[in-house]
Amino acid sequence: PSHRVLAEESGLSSDDVSAPTWIVDPLDGTTNFIHGIPQFAVSIGVAVEGRVDFGVIFDPCRNDVFTAARGRGARWNGAACRVSSRKGLEGSLIATGFPFKAHRLLDPYLAIFKDVFLRCKAIRRPGAAALDLAYTACGLFDGFFEFQLSPWDVAAGSVLVEEAGGIITDMNGGTGYLAN
Repeated sequence: PSHRVLAEESGLSSDDVSAPTWIVDPLDGTTNFIHGIPQFAVSIGVAVEGRVDFGVIFDPCRNDVFTAARGRGARWNGAACRVSSRKGLEGSLIATGFPFKAHRLLDPYLAIFKDVFLRCKAIRRPGAAALDLAYTACGLFDGFFEFQLSPWDVAAGSVLVEEAGGIITDMNGGTGYLAN
């Protein structure tokens, strides 16, 4: 009861910034789910003192569970996972998502998309940011980028990527990726 919850559907439950915060997306990939596309997940991160220290992403279609705890590594169905060892974009497989809520960002997004597309092997747009981050943590994707994600989209995936040896940043290379 002393913890607070930040969820897509209900917002923030308390203003007590000292309390651990559960950051929950009960259905990441809603559009996929509605259309019967089996690419969606439940995503739960726990932030302590403003830093996400625990994360779980569950893919009910594949029965995959991705977990991470700060300082204890990342796991995919219990097995340790690591980010890709690929350096740079050449030969890489990158995941992305379109800024569907922010049409004003379409032109800058398309410019970045074009630059990345011309330098990598391929780009995929599966439609569930939490799974894109989980797959990046496990080395299936070499990287992931998307504009305008919310904290519940990235909280669990951020600790997965970091604990798997990767780096997560906002679009400016900073640490504000949990900001909306």
